[in-house]
Amino acid sequence: MTGSGTPARRPAHTALLAELRRGIAPWTGLALALTVLVPLWGKAPQWQGSWGETQNQLHSAAALLGGPLVAAAACWQGGREHRRRTAELLLSVPRGRLAQVTTAAAPIVLWAAAGYLVALAAAFAATAPYTAAGGPSVSVVAADLGFLMSIGFVGFVVGRLVRWRLIAPVSAVCAYVVLGFPGYLDSSARFLSPAQEVFLDRSVPVWWFAPVLVTWTGGIAVAVLLGYAARRRHLAVVPLALAITAATVIAHTGEDLFREDPAVARSVCTKAAPGTPQICVRAVDAPVLPQASEALRGMFTRLEGVPGAPVRYVDNGTAPKDGEAALAHVGRGWGITRNRLTDPHRYVQETALGLVNRDCPAGPDEKGRKEGEQMARTADAVISWLSGEDSLWNPDSRHLARLKAMPDAERKVWLGRYLAVPADCTSAEVPVL
Repeated sequence: MTGSGTPARRPAHTALLAELRRGIAPWTGLALALTVLVPLWGKAPQWQGSWGETQNQLHSAAALLGGPLVAAAACWQGGREHRRRTAELLLSVPRGRLAQVTTAAAPIVLWAAAGYLVALAAAFAATAPYTAAGGPSVSVVAADLGFLMSIGFVGFVVGRLVRWRLIAPVSAVCAYVVLGFPGYLDSSARFLSPAQEVFLDRSVPVWWFAPVLVTWTGGIAVAVLLGYAARRRHLAVVPLALAITAATVIAHTGEDLFREDPAVARSVCTKAAPGTPQICVRAVDAPVLPQASEALRGMFTRLEGVPGAPVRYVDNGTAPKDGEAALAHVGRGWGITRNRLTDPHRYVQETALGLVNRDCPAGPDEKGRKEGEQMARTADAVISWLSGEDSLWNPDSRHLARLKAMPDAERKVWLGRYLAVPADCTSAEVPVL
């Protein structure tokens, strides 16, 4: 019985191995890896050091660029028999049509999956040394793999059905449009696109994300395969129904497919020291905490003894509470690159700007215009003094000179009055220099 079963399996196994080593299948894997990695490498400062941002970039490149590439390669592979004029010859092979189609399409699909995994491994290896919190999402990896394999099978069937030689590049263009267009929609239906942007730098998918997304894309692929090659084509209704059900769940859930990642949202703070404000950042930015403390040391010294000066500075995605102030919001690509604070001076200036930034409208007349100008120049002087820098906007600022010339005790009292002005103030409440 074993002897009779082995010969039946060997032809399919041998044919698959042969197809894996020749034709465009291996080149598809290489092309996909490069298609994903090349744009990623140009944006390395934006994602290195954050698992979430790394996967955001990987997901977008793999789906929006890799998907059309796989569709075109599979479509070209599917039209091979037409170009060789061997399609009728295949009908005489004793193996079933579904087995033939699956075996012929599998090399493209498997090499596409391999190319994606190579790109994934390279990007993860590049970001791992700089990560501080969180981890990669296996669910998103599974969903992306399922999509690339699914579009490969669909593209292959299109190539078998359409004999036009330009169908491969046309299918790539069509796939790109179909994948990218839902991103411009405001409805939850945009999440039906496998290329929909995700925000894994601050959130994680729900536990059933991968099964539902794979059912959606995979169900369409299986339905197309069965409808084209199965003897009982009506069986295609089953995977199609599953795909429609999954699509309904996805569209109904929408943004709730993702929830806040507690590992990333968790705050990490400096140890409180007498007379020194505490600094709190998201756990993912914890490596830059010592650099942030060092950069802000001068500003904290200037604010020492000022009535009402903040006792804590936060950058954890929440609004500051009483006694708190917002830190400059920095992220990968701006402010933080490979766990280093790239521009400490700007970091201090942006934090100082958060202290003085208020919405205090002045009147529309000439008097109001002058009041608005006085408030703006005063705010500029305060930012410059706190950051220890000359004014960026008014190099010969008389307002900054007045602030510097004040006796220390008088300056502290004046700054206390200035910082105590509420955010929704009137121009009359703002002390000016």
